[in-house]
Amino acid sequence: MINCQFCSVISKSNGEDPIGTANSSDRWLIMELPQPWTEERFHHDPILKPIHDLFHQLSDQGVKVSPMAIASDHEYSQSGFSRIIHYQKFNLLFSSFIKEEYLVPDDQRWDLIKNLCYQSPELENFRNYKLSDVVDRDMMVCTHGNIDVACSRFGYPIYKQLRQKYASKNLRIWRCSHFGGHQFAPTLIDFPNGQVWGHLESEVLDNLVRQEGQVKQLYKFYRGWVGVTKFAQIVEREIWTQRGWQWLNYQKSAQILNMDDNQHDPNWVEVQFDFISPDKVKGAYFARVEVNGSVMTARNSGDELISVKQYSVSYLKEIDK
Repeated sequence: MINCQFCSVISKSNGEDPIGTANSSDRWLIMELPQPWTEERFHHDPILKPIHDLFHQLSDQGVKVSPMAIASDHEYSQSGFSRIIHYQKFNLLFSSFIKEEYLVPDDQRWDLIKNLCYQSPELENFRNYKLSDVVDRDMMVCTHGNIDVACSRFGYPIYKQLRQKYASKNLRIWRCSHFGGHQFAPTLIDFPNGQVWGHLESEVLDNLVRQEGQVKQLYKFYRGWVGVTKFAQIVEREIWTQRGWQWLNYQKSAQILNMDDNQHDPNWVEVQFDFISPDKVKGAYFARVEVNGSVMTARNSGDELISVKQYSVSYLKEIDK
């Protein structure tokens, strides 16, 4: 792909706003799986194929669990064992996902994954592998070049910088598989808060990791919070910009109140965002999101360019609950 145009270069050069592109999900299953993560192996490898098929079955059954593979790490991993992390929200309003983490023998990996997905009573059989002393925070950086070359080309240097400079006893940095949005490489997801980032640059990593400084400096790199859907993510960024870093500790949820007739690609959407502050004060915002233009972008490296709508918050007001 010598002459390939990287989708993320096109997206960034054309000013595509990444907000609203985070994959919304109530549950995430992070699995330490052997590389390479190629399409061929997911369809034929005796380890990866059952896992690949399971998530397709779950989707058909309406059970939504977002899967992600992570690569073994010389410091975090243990030979003969696989790390499996399950993130789940337990309340309608929440600030961070609740984490369960297991270190299980490789030959029991499949059984644990299946039981976690279905939240089976047989999970009790794995209690001896469940970890009680777990790291506070995990960052997963997409370096999955087998899906799109932009993710390895731009994701790996950011992963390497994060791993070397910021990893600590309270923060692990992982290489992970695709979780959507090649055109925003380098992209990462930050757990347990569930914030997703894209078009990342070295200069903003201090603010992002340490969660300090002006939120506005991170505005154009924010893809959104996975706790809510697309248009609510656009609103959430505006509220976060106003309230600052303390907003991450607020329990929150959102609902779509109204939109125009074109529900698949609307020109305007009205959103209500409810919250509870750390000191138990309840509140809400009403917002209107509207189209403010369009840009040309590529979904995948080498693809033809397409036009996508760009949105912004045209009205935002705190309302009485």
